[in-house]
Amino acid sequence: MTANNPSDTDRAEDRAEKTTDDATANPTRADGSGSPGKSDDAGGEVDENSKHDQLEEVRENPEGEHLTSDHGVKISDTDNSLKAGERGPTIMEDFHFREKMTQFDHESIPERVVHARGTGAHGYFQPYEDPDLGEYDDISELTKAGLFQDPDQKTPVFTRFSTVVGSRGSSDTVRDVRGFATKFYTEEGNWDLVGNNMPPFFIQDAMEFPDLVHAIKPEPDNGIPQASAAHDTFWDFASLKPETTHMLMWVLSGRALPRAYRMMQGFGVHTFRLVNDDGESVFVKFHWTPKLGTHQLVWDETTKLWGKSSDFNRKGLYDVIEEGYDPEWELGVQIFDEEQAEEFDFDVLDPTKIVPETEVPVRPIGKMVLNETPDNFFAEVEQVAFHPGNVVPGIDFSNDPLLQGRLFSYQDTQLNRFGGANWDEIPINRPIAERHNNQRAGFMRQEINEGKVSYKPNSIGDDDPQEASAEEGGYEHYAEKVDGQKIRNRSDSFEDHFTQARLFWNSMSEPEKQNIVEAAHFELGKVGRVEIRERMVYDLFNNVDHEFATRVAEGIGIEPPEEPGDQMPTHDREDPSLSMENRTPDTIETRKIAMLIDDGFDDEHVETLRAALEEEGARVKVISKVLGEKSGADGETVEPDKHHVAAASVSFDAVVIPGGEESVDAMRGQGDPKHFVAEAFKHYKPIAAVGEGTALFEDVDLPETEIADEGELVSDAGVVTCRSDDIESFAETFVDAIAQHRHWDRDPEEVPA
Repeated sequence: MTANNPSDTDRAEDRAEKTTDDATANPTRADGSGSPGKSDDAGGEVDENSKHDQLEEVRENPEGEHLTSDHGVKISDTDNSLKAGERGPTIMEDFHFREKMTQFDHESIPERVVHARGTGAHGYFQPYEDPDLGEYDDISELTKAGLFQDPDQKTPVFTRFSTVVGSRGSSDTVRDVRGFATKFYTEEGNWDLVGNNMPPFFIQDAMEFPDLVHAIKPEPDNGIPQASAAHDTFWDFASLKPETTHMLMWVLSGRALPRAYRMMQGFGVHTFRLVNDDGESVFVKFHWTPKLGTHQLVWDETTKLWGKSSDFNRKGLYDVIEEGYDPEWELGVQIFDEEQAEEFDFDVLDPTKIVPETEVPVRPIGKMVLNETPDNFFAEVEQVAFHPGNVVPGIDFSNDPLLQGRLFSYQDTQLNRFGGANWDEIPINRPIAERHNNQRAGFMRQEINEGKVSYKPNSIGDDDPQEASAEEGGYEHYAEKVDGQKIRNRSDSFEDHFTQARLFWNSMSEPEKQNIVEAAHFELGKVGRVEIRERMVYDLFNNVDHEFATRVAEGIGIEPPEEPGDQMPTHDREDPSLSMENRTPDTIETRKIAMLIDDGFDDEHVETLRAALEEEGARVKVISKVLGEKSGADGETVEPDKHHVAAASVSFDAVVIPGGEESVDAMRGQGDPKHFVAEAFKHYKPIAAVGEGTALFEDVDLPETEIADEGELVSDAGVVTCRSDDIESFAETFVDAIAQHRHWDRDPEEVPA
């Protein structure tokens, strides 16, 4: 395993190359006729820099400039309001005070009802050359969407990650679904793939969405709890809706506690259609797979992060990009036709179901790389607006009733957030493709449309702008035959609520199952009404798996069921792709390693370990009791990155203690290093010590853990200790332990961290 991160100099040069002279180019078309649309700033073919270049026109840099008003008047004093005498009243003619205060009073917009807390980054999507599509020879046989066709083209994207339930000021690490929404700025217009980090959803019909959100949000009489489903109203709703069962299994699992956005899968959730040039269609499910694997936090760790690093996932995304590690995901598709869909034992239009990878493999077709953080969080992350209805030719919708409702709801919610229909003119939302239509007005209109006419048909303007045929790139919906009576009902094919929930349970490793059980203990333990807990155990969980229901009941004061539920499936099928333990690639790239030292550290240990870890792509941070230069036993000096009061094991993936008698003796007399080690052990993280550093592990008294004797190198359940001179072998063993992410074969219950 070797990872190379770009230097800061390389990154700066890459950023500089993105600033082009396109903004000063001639705004007329190549043939000299007319003006391009407001959004046509790509200067021709779209590439990874096209959106960056377009945004360059609206960026502002105050470096070396005078302070001005919003109207360009230079300001001489921005600290004192205009008064009648030094101690007199403020005078209303003070235009600078009024402008400055008015801007401040109005600088917030309504937060999203759901997905309020999030972060995002810019990057690009690039299709693979000749992807393996099974029975299909080429991507063009499946879809005419241009962004998938040319392996040399990089389409700019902006991706936003988010929690769902909490407000904008809540914590990153709550137990929750995560939003995973990507806006592709393609030559044919914007495509928004608006999904989550879990492939099913709670409900089957969009009509139920307001009830779901009202139930899971803070209770209306007291506004409690924030960003949590652990309360009566949510579980009351869930216990009366068996269709939620499959999604509940995912939410109770480690999938709801992602280690980092760069270590999180994404899913389009719904079944969509791909359409080719001949008007032929297949169904498709979209999958994002992270290059670094899919990993979780543990519950105790997340609750401590709420207080110690509430921006943990936000900061993690920004840090790795700024340090030169560009997160990468692979876009894969599950392709199946209508005949295959009819043969499944579930309905592909049911959003509470997945298409198991054991039945339809995920076929990688391209990659997404995020390589640039926003310049202005509000302008880009807060104002980015996604809409599942933003599609391009070659991508179409299915009749999934939840998707159909979202096609209305997302457009409608933007009207509330932005106060009008022109949210698509905000720079982060503006397409790169040309825009020509007859919209001319509304709140905050930015385009200045030329000409006399704003209607069709017209003769005054030669009936421009013209409709485009399919051959000219015009969007045409798939010609699906639809007939039926108007009815409020659900298909019988939507009625199986437990088969896939059981598939998920069967596919988990024992540690993952235990995590689900313990999550249910916490969530339902917060529910005061016994009848709700009983319904969850008897009506839902006991119809998934009898053992599961029993284990949950034993922790929440409910009598365990005597026999399996009447609707419990009997199958023992598994899907290995559902377990995160099977999504752990052999890499430590971007992992954050804490190296604890004090004065008198072993110089060779620090230098060798840092070099070995950084060569594999890890990020090593030196931690000491206080900030300020630390001297090694041989005279070398190190500047700590953090001190004890500002650092905690929950912010790191692994911990290592180098030798050095003076250094280790000092830490043995301090409580923080011992707690650091014990807490990391409790959270199943790799920990390591070499030379005199092993004495600190002995002080902590890690249960049932073998510590190396003189001349030995020992690796025991992710605890790596060495009392030999072979520091290189020690480093290699520690790297292997870090690559496993967590070491679930420990029993840390006795550790008082």
